[in-house]
Amino acid sequence: MNTFEEWMMADDLRYPTGRFVPPSSWTDAATAESRAAIAALPAALRRAVDGLDDRQLDTPYRDDGWTVRQVVHHVLDSHVNAYCRFKLAMTEDEPTIKPYQEARWAELPDGRTGSVEPSLDALEGLHVRWCRFLDGMSTSDWDRGFHHPEHGELIPLGRTIAMYAWHGRHHVGHITALRDREGWK
Repeated sequence: MNTFEEWMMADDLRYPTGRFVPPSSWTDAATAESRAAIAALPAALRRAVDGLDDRQLDTPYRDDGWTVRQVVHHVLDSHVNAYCRFKLAMTEDEPTIKPYQEARWAELPDGRTGSVEPSLDALEGLHVRWCRFLDGMSTSDWDRGFHHPEHGELIPLGRTIAMYAWHGRHHVGHITALRDREGWK
């Protein structure tokens, strides 16, 4: 990229809904809004890929980016890990979680070439379970957290739920922005 405008355009393609801004605190209203976004994600992701053929699913959402297919599989991979992190934080005292190499996971055969339907179906079931779990959390539970070895700090569940609400919108935005740019209706 040679010009500032090219750099900004690439940045916009990476963050179609903007970068994640962690909340300074987690109110009941804020966590309810994040929970609603978690509940809505499976249907939004399914709508985002509805009607796409294999060629379209294998199109990267930006230069040097994942394909639409990889994005769908990544969302499931990421949210499965998130759900486990929530359960660990609620059942252990400040556990240290194990990170995973998301870019490497996306390159595995199931992520590169697998049908998106199993991941969409699994995401629906996972989010039903996750939302039921979230509904059982008390206000003080949002302060519980886990240590992420790459961040070197306790990450509270209140910040985590906001991040995963953003994460879902972020990746649906990658797909819908690509559809708009390509004129795929």
